[in-house]
Amino acid sequence: MILKNPVLMAQIGGPHGIKGELRVKPFCDDPLALDAYGSLYSDDGQKFRIMRLRAAKDVLVVKFKGINYRDEAQALNGVKLYVDRSMLPDDTEEDEFYITDLIGCEIVDEEGNLIGSVLAVPNFGAGDLIEVGFAGSSRTGFVEFTRNNVPALDLEAGQITMRLPQEVSERDD
Repeated sequence: MILKNPVLMAQIGGPHGIKGELRVKPFCDDPLALDAYGSLYSDDGQKFRIMRLRAAKDVLVVKFKGINYRDEAQALNGVKLYVDRSMLPDDTEEDEFYITDLIGCEIVDEEGNLIGSVLAVPNFGAGDLIEVGFAGSSRTGFVEFTRNNVPALDLEAGQITMRLPQEVSERDD
């Protein structure tokens, strides 16, 4: 099954022991609730069902249905696991949202002039960035996702207000 709106929930690491258990790095607020979202899916549509899980340092040790031996587990190293956005609860707090909901939003400046749209929201280890696809151009750029750079979000309208830093607005690719 290929998901319509995939949200990355975890990534499989190496095997743990000889009975098919795997180390899994979760990307959700409550790692021990990873199994509450139902089946997880890989990029190629492979379905993974969690049979049991437990915390172990900064990862989970997970037993997936049908993975019973170390060599089967080893073959899954690096596989990313997703759920469809529709599986995530919508009861977020004020000023809380899912990063995936930003992708595709229109970006405007404080006067309402179109800047472009959100292409992605990567995090390379130093905080979230917004990849901006500039309107009327093939040019893209990265802006730190901070309250100063993004003073307002209106996800219902699919629009975010952005103050472009000087170095991004003057860049000519």
